[in-house]
Amino acid sequence: MAETVYIRMRNRIEKRLNEDVLLQDLAQVIAADALMEQLKAMVIYRISEGDRNIIVIDSTRIIKAIRSINQDLEIQIIGPAQTIIEVILKKKEASIPLFLLVWLLLFIGSALTIMNFHEDVSMQAVHQKLYKIITGKEVEKPLIFQIPYSLGLGLGMIIFFNHVFKKRFNEEPSPLEVEVFSYQQALDQYVIMHENKESMKKLDDH
Repeated sequence: MAETVYIRMRNRIEKRLNEDVLLQDLAQVIAADALMEQLKAMVIYRISEGDRNIIVIDSTRIIKAIRSINQDLEIQIIGPAQTIIEVILKKKEASIPLFLLVWLLLFIGSALTIMNFHEDVSMQAVHQKLYKIITGKEVEKPLIFQIPYSLGLGLGMIIFFNHVFKKRFNEEPSPLEVEVFSYQQALDQYVIMHENKESMKKLDDH
């Protein structure tokens, strides 16, 4: 009876230029102990300078590599059929002036957005009316409402995004993290479809 090898490919990995991509980098492997070390150490691909920063490895390449050392193995692919390799080039050091410029632009943009929203809905007039309803007096600046409201607005944003710098309140992902995850999934699917030449076949291809 043929031995069975179970392969579960990873969605995305990172490798450096001129590194060998081993099977254990690309996938989780379940096999007999006698085969495990040999399979994990198999070189599936070598990253060269001619490669782009994104490489897609299809499960068929892994099957061919395993078959080349043992034709009798039964191979079962579990999960995704491709792995995306992100080639990490020399990392650039963070530019403090650029960081401060981006932070300043985001801060000013967020502040203007909040102020324009409150102007559109006449928030100051709402506070003035609430103050008159409760106290019977008219004031131009009902600070007893405006100050707690401003503090609550900032606190609400912190709770909504579930972060204070690197500190998390709980394990639940924030809405921003969910959106980034959805975007990353769509981007990975696009890369798989367009970078993997085997996934598409044109009329003139042979």
